[in-house]
Amino acid sequence: MLVLAFDTATDVATSALLDDGVVLGEGTGSPRALLEDVDALLTGAGRAASDLDAVVVGTGPGSFTSTRIGLAVARGLELALEIPGAGVSTLAALASAQADAYPVIDARRGEVFVPGPRALAPDDLELEPGTLCVGGGAVRYRATLERMGAVVPPDNDDLHVPRARLHAALVIEYGPVQAIEPIYVRIPDAEATLA
Repeated sequence: MLVLAFDTATDVATSALLDDGVVLGEGTGSPRALLEDVDALLTGAGRAASDLDAVVVGTGPGSFTSTRIGLAVARGLELALEIPGAGVSTLAALASAQADAYPVIDARRGEVFVPGPRALAPDDLELEPGTLCVGGGAVRYRATLERMGAVVPPDNDDLHVPRARLHAALVIEYGPVQAIEPIYVRIPDAEATLA
């Protein structure tokens, strides 16, 4: 089964092409360059979009706009290719990179997204000493988390990246992409400004 997986919920968009679970190609980029990244993966593997059997998309939480980019691309692929898909939480993918990893995504506005899912200030987290914190939020709020006794890998450690291959590995069942919903923990900034 040829699967295209991607996550655009954070500042670092990830994509991967897998054939029966074997990674044929993997990349990182920006959410707005997702289609170029997908094309490069397919070309690099000598495959075409018409060869795809399924799509996996990261559902956040993360940036509202970036998450919507990933979902729009997944829905476009479903319509064009008539393939099923699956949605996987960005938090779950980060947590799956290593046993006992606690995912912390930068939510901006002085907050982080953590399992629950919920958004809160880093100082409001209740962590056991020695908790392994991973993700962009862990990097950004390293000093706060380490002051609480958490362990944060070096900034350039791959554990901080929500790799698309991790999303693909977590899929239990494929279904209609149109049924995949993003995970929004709070209202978008634009709506908050209008309220």
